[in-house]
Amino acid sequence: MTCYLGIDFGTSGARGIVIDAQEQIQTQVRYPWEAGAISEPAAWQRALLTLLGAIPEAVRREIKAIAINGTSSTVLLCDAAGNPVYQPLLYNDGRGSVVLEELRKIAPPNHTVLSATSSLAKLLWMMQLPAVSAARYFLHQADWLAFLLHGKLGISDYHNALKLGYDVEQLKYPEWLENLQLPIQLPEVLSPGTAIGELRDEIARQFSLPADCLVCAGTTDSIAAFLASGATSPGEAVTSLGSTLVLKLLSRTRVEDARYGIYSHRLGDLWLTGGASNTGGAVLREFFTDAELENFSREIDSEQASELDYYPLLKAGDRFPINDPNLPPRLTPRPDNPVEFLHGLLESIARIEAQGYELLQKLGADRLNQVYTAGGGAKNPTWNAIRQRRLKVPVVSSVNTEAAYGTALLAKSKF
Repeated sequence: MTCYLGIDFGTSGARGIVIDAQEQIQTQVRYPWEAGAISEPAAWQRALLTLLGAIPEAVRREIKAIAINGTSSTVLLCDAAGNPVYQPLLYNDGRGSVVLEELRKIAPPNHTVLSATSSLAKLLWMMQLPAVSAARYFLHQADWLAFLLHGKLGISDYHNALKLGYDVEQLKYPEWLENLQLPIQLPEVLSPGTAIGELRDEIARQFSLPADCLVCAGTTDSIAAFLASGATSPGEAVTSLGSTLVLKLLSRTRVEDARYGIYSHRLGDLWLTGGASNTGGAVLREFFTDAELENFSREIDSEQASELDYYPLLKAGDRFPINDPNLPPRLTPRPDNPVEFLHGLLESIARIEAQGYELLQKLGADRLNQVYTAGGGAKNPTWNAIRQRRLKVPVVSSVNTEAAYGTALLAKSKF
């Protein structure tokens, strides 16, 4: 039996999934974060090795390739031996806001890097640290974790490198970025899934892994979740119904519009374009328990449109599909009947989802023809029926919702 291992480093912990050549899951392992561990490289390393050790030895001996995903724009500076010289900056760290004015003078207008949380903004902020004198490499979380397995420093993938400013269309660093002449080495960027090298001897021996097991270039957690969904063709999309509403649509055309937070990841010869709204499950949980959501949803006639016109937000402001930082939440009138209120919320979020896909198509993305659903909301059949009525295309559950599964598919993709 030939197997492939995908490892996901997410916000709640690390997970590993081993699949066989038929893409069936053979083993799943988990490592939840302890308090504060998400920002500690030593904890990342401990999680990685613990996951490897938790896989049954009989399965480990059959693993042909490994790939790792990490949270987008979680970055760190390392010395020539790969040791971190400063604490990592996590995906949501906004310290880069102080260099945005400087960055606007360098990067093209509306570029993806012009965000306080982009990898490049974090790098420019780090350049002001005393610790930078000891730094040699700038790596993403997935890059550094893969280095622990293959031993080669300074290698990344074009999903992680997008927010560093890497040109994913031309597959090179742009001239404006190279002209910065930074005192540290930017990573060599490979296509996700590309074999980087075999496991370090000590790792192979310690875990009874094959000596010729390959470590592949990785991806980000959100792209890995998309890969797990089953969507593969232009016009297919994935909606994540989590705390917020995240849309991703496969397209033959690259779509970028910083006004709406829309940007595209390269996915082979296609583009994965999308945006995120602040509406979503967090608003529902403000008013209903899980049991109430389940019970009240059963009482809703999904074929009958609600007349309530809400814009469900927890606080003012949205970017996609409406770009208005002062957009007020609209949650009135509120009927006395909680079933009617929930119906109005579900209908309104579905309307916003439809508006989001309409905007992506208006900006040039392929015509929507099917939507896969991930996230907690995917388990609500009433909501999915409402969404299908609004979207006017089939709405189906994702094949798998685990990012580690998508990363295992990535490890298998070049074989």
